[in-house]
Amino acid sequence: MSFETWLAFSAASFVMLAIPGPTILLVVSYALAHGRAVASATVIGVALGDLTAMTASLLGLGALLATSATLFTVLKWIGAMYLIWLGIKVWRAPIADEAPQEMADGSPAPARAPMLRIALHAYAVTALNPKSIVFFIAFLPMFIDPARPLLPQAMILEATFVILAALNAAAYGLMASMVRSRIRRPSVRRWINRTGGTLMIGAGLLALGWRRAAN
Repeated sequence: MSFETWLAFSAASFVMLAIPGPTILLVVSYALAHGRAVASATVIGVALGDLTAMTASLLGLGALLATSATLFTVLKWIGAMYLIWLGIKVWRAPIADEAPQEMADGSPAPARAPMLRIALHAYAVTALNPKSIVFFIAFLPMFIDPARPLLPQAMILEATFVILAALNAAAYGLMASMVRSRIRRPSVRRWINRTGGTLMIGAGLLALGWRRAAN
């Protein structure tokens, strides 16, 4: 792959990622509700989800979704309802204590299970987005040279996009967590949780309106 092609792909990906979608709304919502540590877990989930969506597109799932209205609709409803369910959970989430829990020796208590669950939530929302899968099947071929081996080019494109997606999600999550860290009043924290949950529910409802023909 030539440097010019890679640079064009990187620029196009950057512009596309900068526009907030359901995945970014998920990252922002969790960061507002739970802070920076949780935002980092969503970034991991987003990166793995994008990797899955791009790989599925290259393997032909994107073409199948583009031609099967039923499959596209089923996957769309699964992803949208899952996002709405997560939004309801965030909206109803209790306000966490300011002071972190500690072990008997004074070290911070481990929080692996919640972090893993949140990373899986972000992964599912990103990977189950049929519009992204169909988009990749139309987007990636523009930057692939048929005269050169496909696998090295696909690996470069996937790695580039996943890294940019992770950095983009991290930036949004960091900004949201900075806003949260400046707010101490429980009533305001509760309002933030409900705002984040509403954004996620809205993103799910928006996803329900996606049409296969629009891809």
